[in-house]
Amino acid sequence: MSSVLINALLTSAPNYDIVFNSLSWPSDSWPEKERVEALTAFIEGVGQHLASPSADKGPFECATKRNVIDKIESIVWNQCVPFLSHISKESVTGKDLAFRNTRSRESTSAACRLLGVCIPHCGRDVIGRLADTVLPALQEDDAEGALLNVDVAIEVIAVLLPSITLDERLSHTILSSALRCVRTLSEALVSKVTVRLLLTLLNCCQSGDSLSRALGFTLDELFDWHRSDATAAVTERTLLCLTVLSDHLFPPPPPESQRGGGISTGPSDARFWRIVQDGLTHRDNVCRKRALYLLKRCVAFSEKEGAECPSSPSDEDEILFRWSPNDSKLLRGFWEDYTLVMETLEENQIHVVRPVLNRIDVLIQTTATDTRASGGGLFHPSWLLCVYQRMFDSENKALMREGVYHLLDLQALRQPAFATAFSQFVVGPFMDVLSEGSLFHRAPGQSIGDCPEMGTKLTVFLTSFFSSLPSEERGSVLLQLIQRLGSRHWCAVPILFLSQALSCLPRCPLLGSQGLHALREVLQCTMVTHQVLLRGAAQCYLLNTALCLTQVSAVSLDDVFSFLTHFHADESLCRGTPLWKQVTAWLSDNEVPASTGQSERLPDPKGADKLTRAVLLCADLEGGGEVLLEELLRPLLDTLGRLGTNAYLPPRKTDKSLQLALRLFQLAGTSELPDSGKEPEDMLLVAMKSLVLQVVDSVQEFIVRRLCGELQELWDVARAELYLCVLRQLVLWYDTVPRYSHNMHQTCIPKLVQVSLDVLRNTTPQVPTVASQVARAVAMATLATACDLTERQAADPKTETVWVSLQNYFFSPPVDCASPQSQLALGNMNQTLLKPTSGLSDAGTHAPVLQDWGRTAANFIRDQWTCLGFLTRHAPGKTTPLSDPMLWAAALGCSVDALALLPSDLVLPVLSFMGVALAQVALCEEERCVQAVTLGWELVQGLSSNPHDFWPALRGFVGAAFCRDLLELEESQAPQLTTTLKQIAAELMELSQSKAGVFNVLLEHCCRCWRPTGHHGDEAAIGSALRYVHVLTEACVYGPVYRRDQRLIQEVQIYVEQLGEECTANRVVPGDNRDDHMPRACVLAFLSHLDASKPLHERLLEELVTRLLKKDKDISKSKVRYYSNSLQHRVKNRVWQTLLLLLPKLREGFVASLLEEVFAAAFCSNQASVKYLMEWAVILILLRYPEHMDRFWSCFSMDHEKTKTSICTFLSVVVHLNIIMPNLKDKGSQWRRALDVVLQWCFSHNFSVRLYALLALKRVWGLADARAEAEGASNSLGGLSAVVESCLNQAEAMQSTGNANKNWNRIQEHFFFGAFHPTRDHSFETVLHTFPSLSELSDDEWIPVWKCEKLGMFSATPSLPLRNPTPELSLLPPGDWIQQDKGEQDKEERWAEVQKKITPWKLGVQEQELELQLAPQQRAARLGKFHGALLVVASLIDKPTNLGGLCRTCEIFGASALVLDSLRHVTDKHFQSLSVSSELWLPLQEVKPVELTDFLQLKKSEGYCIVGVEQTANSQSLQDYQFPEKTLLLLGNEREGIPANLLQLLDVCVEIPQQGVIRSLNVHVSAALLIWEYTRQHLPPSLTA
Repeated sequence: MSSVLINALLTSAPNYDIVFNSLSWPSDSWPEKERVEALTAFIEGVGQHLASPSADKGPFECATKRNVIDKIESIVWNQCVPFLSHISKESVTGKDLAFRNTRSRESTSAACRLLGVCIPHCGRDVIGRLADTVLPALQEDDAEGALLNVDVAIEVIAVLLPSITLDERLSHTILSSALRCVRTLSEALVSKVTVRLLLTLLNCCQSGDSLSRALGFTLDELFDWHRSDATAAVTERTLLCLTVLSDHLFPPPPPESQRGGGISTGPSDARFWRIVQDGLTHRDNVCRKRALYLLKRCVAFSEKEGAECPSSPSDEDEILFRWSPNDSKLLRGFWEDYTLVMETLEENQIHVVRPVLNRIDVLIQTTATDTRASGGGLFHPSWLLCVYQRMFDSENKALMREGVYHLLDLQALRQPAFATAFSQFVVGPFMDVLSEGSLFHRAPGQSIGDCPEMGTKLTVFLTSFFSSLPSEERGSVLLQLIQRLGSRHWCAVPILFLSQALSCLPRCPLLGSQGLHALREVLQCTMVTHQVLLRGAAQCYLLNTALCLTQVSAVSLDDVFSFLTHFHADESLCRGTPLWKQVTAWLSDNEVPASTGQSERLPDPKGADKLTRAVLLCADLEGGGEVLLEELLRPLLDTLGRLGTNAYLPPRKTDKSLQLALRLFQLAGTSELPDSGKEPEDMLLVAMKSLVLQVVDSVQEFIVRRLCGELQELWDVARAELYLCVLRQLVLWYDTVPRYSHNMHQTCIPKLVQVSLDVLRNTTPQVPTVASQVARAVAMATLATACDLTERQAADPKTETVWVSLQNYFFSPPVDCASPQSQLALGNMNQTLLKPTSGLSDAGTHAPVLQDWGRTAANFIRDQWTCLGFLTRHAPGKTTPLSDPMLWAAALGCSVDALALLPSDLVLPVLSFMGVALAQVALCEEERCVQAVTLGWELVQGLSSNPHDFWPALRGFVGAAFCRDLLELEESQAPQLTTTLKQIAAELMELSQSKAGVFNVLLEHCCRCWRPTGHHGDEAAIGSALRYVHVLTEACVYGPVYRRDQRLIQEVQIYVEQLGEECTANRVVPGDNRDDHMPRACVLAFLSHLDASKPLHERLLEELVTRLLKKDKDISKSKVRYYSNSLQHRVKNRVWQTLLLLLPKLREGFVASLLEEVFAAAFCSNQASVKYLMEWAVILILLRYPEHMDRFWSCFSMDHEKTKTSICTFLSVVVHLNIIMPNLKDKGSQWRRALDVVLQWCFSHNFSVRLYALLALKRVWGLADARAEAEGASNSLGGLSAVVESCLNQAEAMQSTGNANKNWNRIQEHFFFGAFHPTRDHSFETVLHTFPSLSELSDDEWIPVWKCEKLGMFSATPSLPLRNPTPELSLLPPGDWIQQDKGEQDKEERWAEVQKKITPWKLGVQEQELELQLAPQQRAARLGKFHGALLVVASLIDKPTNLGGLCRTCEIFGASALVLDSLRHVTDKHFQSLSVSSELWLPLQEVKPVELTDFLQLKKSEGYCIVGVEQTANSQSLQDYQFPEKTLLLLGNEREGIPANLLQLLDVCVEIPQQGVIRSLNVHVSAALLIWEYTRQHLPPSLTA
């Protein structure tokens, strides 16, 4: 209508000035939207007349026409541009965000429409000026300086583009600006720039040449940007642009006559395909979708085009994509498979992906076999890398593992070309994915201690991969791989198996000095936080790698020895180990060039370590003779020999000599390993001791002189530590030499102690000087070392006066303290050093030492407690000042203060003293003891994340807080302290659930304190154990369930341990006893020492057994799901294992009192492994106490509804009646009773029960002696013999009854009824290892007997040995007969997670054929089925599966009818698979979607309330809505929902409350929820009841 009005206005020859003025608005105002639209419509109408060929003869004369054009240009500058500027400012400064956005968007659209109708009538100069005005918004970094903001400027330029494409300069400027915006603007604006500017500009190009130039320029800019910065963000934006431009990249094919020109420049460029490949592996799924879209477009375009791609191959770039018309079928098949694989990988679910993995094999085979005579193959291997990269990046660990395994098994990598193409992928993304520790979990079927499947495959893969690489590339690829290991943090497990795989590479010279440096980085950076054993094993493998792969001519001796310094003697490279011998052999076989130069600067300790290893390796290389060693050590020995006589030796030289001597002492002596056994004497060590003995007096004299007052500089603190370490090492070596030992203990140590005490007694000056404070620090460190050395042997009476002086120093009040209270305090304990403030010659030089002064002060306090601990253990004379309880209390208070002062790694001496002090004052200073124990425990807890300090502190704390004296305290003596200790013990056990080995420390210590020794005091120890019986109970069932990563570390440690001598780390690294089996083994070892004849021992055993049975009972009663290998199953199994081992120690009366509980436990639901143990226990009880046989037979008389198939447990005992029978008095009557009991169960309705009963019958009937006695007593069995013989014959003849015969044979061959003998096999090995392995318990529950033997604390008896006397049982495979012995209630629990088929009515379906002839309502009525008034309309749903499920739901909940769009759905197999015949019992109607409007109006007239399932603004929540009885439920389409034309027919919309991220449910699920809610609200009272 507006066009009619405009035409009418124009034909009336109006005054255009007036019209324009009336429609315009002031330039500084914001016009209404209607005014802008009116002006737009008017100019649009005027424009039609201006553009017509007869414009000059129509309503416009020339002058008028010019005037109108001027007016239009004026509107551009006076209305449009100011208005757009206002909009730009509004979007920046507006207050109301929602209103601002809406108003700005609508106004921008209106203004641009107005501008769009004005521009065609403006001159080119106006357009150019306007473009120049707008472009700064796209070019300036700061948008505030431009007239328009970026968002508005984009819309304006999009309007101008159709009019300026002829201006190539301006078009190029706009194109460059747009590409710049793609790089710099936000994500939202980039999409707008790409669509509104780039695409519009290319669409407006009026010639093929200009389009080609613009497209080429755009692609070059995008490609170069990606090449220079191939980050994920750049890839994302370039893919966005390429997808938008895809219609220009892949234009419609030209006519047939013009084909053959090749594909456009973009897809022919290798840079394009690199972007696509980066997109295929991008983390963002939209980017991957765009990349795959471009790939599919290019493949389809190439096939239609039928031209070679690339048309002219370039020698500079790789050809990543080829197309040849001659191979189009092969290529099409390859790319179809490829896109299928990539699309399927988006599902990210292994069960969806696994079926298409064979397509990957097809792709690889196609690529591997494709060979071309010129220019390479059709398929570049890099496309396969994209597939693997996608699998590696998957969030699904199973899919990631599948991808890694697939690559490891890739046979194509055996081809050199493939190996080369994959090399950078292997050292890059493949190494990255291998850092995922979960890949190295055991595969199904592997046992604990086996090498993970991933580790084995990785070794094979790297060996074949490097063998396939061209020889000239192997070194560089290996170097990159090792550098990758050192460039990031790796978990301990992946680095271990990677190191192992590298060590297995074929011997080849590949690594030079750069390679050794890369390996050193791995040792320094990657592995510093790993577990000690795993780190040591990895070091061994890496050293083997270096020995096998180092190019000898490319490294120097200095490189080699510098490299060796990073292998710690206490972790891997230790003298006397196989690894040390390997290094020696390598040096012997290879002539390594000497270093080119030497450094003159003083080496750090690492320099001394390097030189020491070089000396020792050279000496071992030549056989370790004394002559050679003297030649090597002569310079050092000369210097050491002059230390005592030449006072003018430079300090650097003396320090260097002593550093070297110390490392020689330490490294040479490490060959004497604790587990090395009796090996031949180390000749090198003997020779070295002999040589050093010549200069030992000189060294000792020098050290004593220096320690006695010469050390007064800040640097002397570290120097004193060096001297004391050398002194300690000399005592270790030569304490057995009488001359040296006498001199040391009679002269040197007393002198050092006396001088040190003199220094400490001197009053500290008011202003602390460097000399005074350093002297005090050195003196206290010397005293601590003297105490440590003296404690190694009894103090000599001649030197006792020195120790009395030391005692008097510590046990006297401070000199400057006159308080009477101080007389009762340890005045010289916890004395601190003051930071020096005077006497610094060069503050800058000493700055590092001063910064670490706090550490020096802490060592000063630590040394005081070392001395005090020595004095409490070895008090000189007959008495000690600490005999006063008040002083003990004061000392304990000082120890509490010290714990608060000292860093965590220095508290061990304090904890050691605290253990003694607590025992002394526990009764008189209970509150202070509680404070001390609590503080110590808090300190240990704070260290739980620091393993280096945690374990020593934990051992020290446990030794102090749970010392024997405290454990033996009665609760009445110290109630608060004992309660605190029990609470701490509980917290320790709780901590052990997440930190392996914590409980081991507590339990090993307590068992040592409690273990009977046969001496006086055992009763007190056992009484203590009785008070902590809860700890013993938890130990018997201990076995936490760790996270998978924690379990992986433990299993790999077991694997390394089982390597034995093959891995040197096993000899060097001491065992830490953090095995989860250790607490159980330790407590069983303790219990094995108990003597049941002693009342207190007996009481402890009975209390423990009672608690264990209660644990079993609690688990049986709990509602926690009880499945195989669950925690509940494991605990029950451990309970019965312990009971079975304790049974021989229990008295008869106690066993009799427990028998009912044992029988009750057997009637509960139990897993097979627990049942075997219970049955074994019952057999042993009846064997030892046969008088309880009547109580056993009574179990068969219980209510059969309660026993059900649990009676199998008791039948299993009857199977072993031959073991019990010899101990029975009345054998004949017992045999007859067994026969009567078994026969009645032979006719049970349960197959498993019948099978057990038949086996029991066979065994009972085979007891000839008892049978004869029974027949003699009753003269004859009458017809019973025939019945029994018939039953047994029938059992043996089960040949034609399906699986019956197989089951009969299996149960007879089962280990429990075959090879097992209850008394002969009663051993620790059978109970703890053999039975769990045979009963299919998880292998981490098997405790091998060697772990028990390793403890060395078991008291085995002939009746209960550690090892089984015969090996038959342990050689059997696990039994495959699973007892089906759960009651009906247990079956309900077992199948709780399985879908159940519910029949809600009681009557069965009789006479099916007649019933099916009735109508659905009649059939349902015959069955008494309830029908409601709910009408469900599903005409909009088109998927048969949804309709079938909906039909089933409607029938179950009694809907009146279901409306479908076609009744043909009923015959669809997918419908029927979900409906399960429900369509036979439910009325169905057919209403087409086009008929729904009339149908709904009809139902409304019938009184139905029309309810729709839809989310709208006025929807009601399902939980609040009350359904009318006559309800019609309208369901929407799966995709579109309810159409808009039906929404107005709804009476109400109901929505389902949701809390998740995904905002929609399946239509069947939604309908089911509403149908159930309707049914719940309208159920008749009878059905509700």
